[in-house]
Amino acid sequence: MTLLTVQRITKTFGGLVAVNNVSFEVESGSIVGLIGPNGAGKTTVFNVITGIYKPDKGDIVFNGQSIVMKKPHEIVKLGIARTFQTIRLFSQLSVLENVLAGFHCRTKSWIFGAILRLPGERREERQKIEEAIKLLQFVGLERYYDLPAGSLSYGNQRLLEIARALATSPRLLILDEPAGGMNEKETAELIELIRRIRDHGITILLIEHDMNVVMDVCEKLVVLEYGSKIAEGRPEEIKNNPKVIEAYLGTDDDGA
Repeated sequence: MTLLTVQRITKTFGGLVAVNNVSFEVESGSIVGLIGPNGAGKTTVFNVITGIYKPDKGDIVFNGQSIVMKKPHEIVKLGIARTFQTIRLFSQLSVLENVLAGFHCRTKSWIFGAILRLPGERREERQKIEEAIKLLQFVGLERYYDLPAGSLSYGNQRLLEIARALATSPRLLILDEPAGGMNEKETAELIELIRRIRDHGITILLIEHDMNVVMDVCEKLVVLEYGSKIAEGRPEEIKNNPKVIEAYLGTDDDGA
């Protein structure tokens, strides 16, 4: 079943065409990679999907519903969560508190209940703490739960971002450069984590420059160059695609 459909989206900034008539689909339960050279438009596509930008043309359909006119927080409630290329944690808050922040979009207690510490609010708080600890266990960070998020290693901060995104109970998890700054061991553990997330029923769409990660974990790749889609297919097909090779490596004439 198709979970996400990107239909002929175009996004411009002034006279610059950042994304040009791009279309692709993400099947439920799959791991799809969006790749391309720097400046290809990948993050702009993510920003359009998640409501940060509105497309000039085209449509985004998630779970059968158009989301192009929805705000980012509404899109999160529908079941799309993301991480960012630049880490965006609350560095002074604890690791646990950062995950608890992710539950905000589906917290039922209202403001007066929180202020008055009503029984229902206290029950929900205990439940969310238990769920947050389970998510930290899932990503391997439970032993750091009471440390400031900013004290974690760069690789662990990326894992914390993933845990916080998972707290929103997404159907689709969008990862922007999840392996950035990770060493070889951390990258291998990340690949295993991504597979485990998918095995828990969450579809994944990711941008990643590490081709070893992309080729290892993704089932389908969509390739952009200068804002346009130049290829789409299985990793083994993409790896041998002449247009993709040219986009990444250039041609003999490029230096002339």
